[in-house]
Amino acid sequence: MTDGETGRTFRLAYVPGVTPAKWVNVWIERTPGVPVALVAAPTAEAVGLLRNGDADAGLVRLPVDRDGLSVIPLYTETTVAVVPKDHAVTAADEVSLADLADDEVFHPLDDVIEWTARPGLPAFTRPATTADAVELVAAGTGILLVPLSLARLHHRRDLTYRPVTDAPQSQVALAWLTDATTDLVEDFIGIVRGRTVNSSRGRAPAAPAAPASPAKKPEQRQARKPPQTGSGRRATQTGRGKKGNRPR
Repeated sequence: MTDGETGRTFRLAYVPGVTPAKWVNVWIERTPGVPVALVAAPTAEAVGLLRNGDADAGLVRLPVDRDGLSVIPLYTETTVAVVPKDHAVTAADEVSLADLADDEVFHPLDDVIEWTARPGLPAFTRPATTADAVELVAAGTGILLVPLSLARLHHRRDLTYRPVTDAPQSQVALAWLTDATTDLVEDFIGIVRGRTVNSSRGRAPAAPAAPASPAKKPEQRQARKPPQTGSGRRATQTGRGKKGNRPR
């Protein structure tokens, strides 16, 4: 997907659960001549796209290997427990890890939460993906802890979720190769940071040249006439018109 006029495009990778629409919409408004190519990537592969030159920047989940990368943390997500709708924890609006101590908790291989100690009881298997784990939860064989956006992404009518108040949380960040910080990357950084189009730190369009002063009209170039003296009537010649001084 390349703009036919400029030959440029901005390639943005993003991981599951992350929604780049709000930033992309701003990009489209500000940079209509450079289209955006969205590249969906599994969580574990997003940084690889940056290193291989297959994306200019990426919305990733921390932690990542930061070697050679520039990273701007954007937001932190609430961790929720995905459970069947008839599970006991649904009686509360939120739960703690202690409330889940007797539940088997799935820990998929693509888990995006960094655990120091896994909660609950070990499940009978480690699913390959979060999607696989959700299927097992629906079968009533355990529960799953994920960021809120992933619970929404894998929503099922027979499942629900509750916030877990003391669980570790997943953080989303913007990342790019430091040595590949292009003007387009700088533009996108400005957008995610909330800078206005005229921000001094952003790349604002060049200011238009000041319009030339209009040429003066001929009458404007003429010197002004000196003001008339007296009442404006012509002065009479000395002695002219006085009685007895006319020539005979």
